[in-house]
Amino acid sequence: MSARPVALLLACLTLPAQALPTISTWQTGNGARVLFVEARELPIVDASVVFNAAAARDGDRPGLARLTNGLLAEGAGGLSADAIAERFAELGASFGNQSLRDMASVDLRTLSDRETLAAALELTSKILTRPDFPEDALERIREQMRVALQQVEQSPDDLAEREFFRAVYGAHPYASPPEGTVASVSGVTREQVRAFYGRYYTARNAVVAIVGDLDRAGAERVAETLVGALPAGEPAEALPPVTPLPAAGTVALEHPSTQTHLRLGQAALTRADPDYFPLYVGNHALGGSGLVSLLAEEVREKRGLSYSVYSALVPMRAKGPFFLGLQTRNEQAGQALDVALDTLRRFVKEGPTEQELEAAKRNITGGFALRVDSNNKVLGQIASIGFYGLPLDYLATFTARVDAVTREAVRDAFQRHIDLDRLLTVLVGRPGAAGIATARPAP
Repeated sequence: MSARPVALLLACLTLPAQALPTISTWQTGNGARVLFVEARELPIVDASVVFNAAAARDGDRPGLARLTNGLLAEGAGGLSADAIAERFAELGASFGNQSLRDMASVDLRTLSDRETLAAALELTSKILTRPDFPEDALERIREQMRVALQQVEQSPDDLAEREFFRAVYGAHPYASPPEGTVASVSGVTREQVRAFYGRYYTARNAVVAIVGDLDRAGAERVAETLVGALPAGEPAEALPPVTPLPAAGTVALEHPSTQTHLRLGQAALTRADPDYFPLYVGNHALGGSGLVSLLAEEVREKRGLSYSVYSALVPMRAKGPFFLGLQTRNEQAGQALDVALDTLRRFVKEGPTEQELEAAKRNITGGFALRVDSNNKVLGQIASIGFYGLPLDYLATFTARVDAVTREAVRDAFQRHIDLDRLLTVLVGRPGAAGIATARPAP
């Protein structure tokens, strides 16, 4: 079979309906934590190596983490980027990597037969443990990032997100944009990339997630092959606590768009917060469930102020944000903001009705099976469990913990986590058309 049909086959394979996966865990000889789910139904292996090496570790060089991660497969162990790509194609394997705010990862999907698996693992290990960081690739990836930054400047939605994180987090590492800035990316040197890699791409700073057609002994060999040659190193330093905003604030930026894009929120919760489930269920009722949410009812259905309006929780290692988002015609920005804010205030004060709560629970638990219906989805779940230190029974107890949430618990959690007097509002577009003064306060 040629590489292309094999790759297409791997992309389409999913797990059949089954019981929730059993997670095994151990450490490699050099200290990486491993989480493994045996899945024999399909002849594939999915693996992800997740590092605490993302934008929160950029320091005074925004974009350094993403640039380092992006360079891993651009040359390793003497192989060029083209040679690496050609070898993965020959194997019918799929390789990917990404760097966000909290985590950076390298991912592999391959057939599980011994010869193919061994070759794919060896190549991925070479990328992880012997990157060359060639100078010409550094300039090529740097130019790609500069082009992406130009696209950010043209997107009011991307600008709103960037400005929201900048203003909410100030001097905290979460303010660093993962994509960097033109100035910071242009100034990154090969020596800085090597130093970042040497500090953060270590075994004790990694979690290895494996799902697939293996037994425990086979998974142990996979983990050791992938990261066994990494230095043990040390875990990344704990992130500092997030300083709450001193007061409510507004960032209103002019942009030549027909609509104003809005973000409204603040830092709210960590991934390990004991209030996670009441906040998660409550957010689903408020604006996390699409067109059947309270925000959609008030902003879209009753008043026609926005086609898309939502709320979101982004829990991270340190306090991640809670925010509302929408886009509306420029002249309606003030009215849409008022309605969204009034809806949030009412929800924080009263919580959901019993009917709204039950509808949110049914929607969440009814869709839970879709979160674990493929190897790749299970991989993402267990990688997060390992990275954020969640209990191994997280998936097994998920629906029970959702069902246990009460109206009182939602109301109490929102009142303790959402400070209505310290919300940050970001508007990007032509808010002046709605009488909103354009301003950009210092972070």
